[in-house]
Parts: sequence; structure tokens; C-alpha cells
Amino acid sequence: MISKKVISIFTFGVFLLIVGAISKFFNWEQANIIMATGLLFELLAILLFIWNKIKK
Repeated sequence: MISKKVISIFTFGVFLLIVGAISKFFNWEQANIIMATGLLFELLAILLFIWNKIKK
């Protein structure tokens, strides 16, 4: 079962990716930073999910 921590990190990463895509549409300067942060949260969620699977 996926832990609540992994789900919340994944959801926050998806939120940041959506906000980054919208901000890219409006040509905001921080769009790339927001999208990169979202990708980092997605990567962290995947690593935590894999770590929990290996740990069990």
C-alpha cells in the first residue's frame, strides 16, 4: 500500500507542474523554477515509493 506521505508528495508535485505549465503560458519568469521543483517532488515520491517496496 502506498503511504500517505508518498501520495501527498506526489500530489504536491503534480500541483507544481500544473502551476508551472500555466505560468509558462503567461510567460512568467519563475515558470521553469516551479516546473523543476515539481519534477523534484515527483522524483522524491518515486524514490520513496521504491524505497518502501524494497524495505518490505
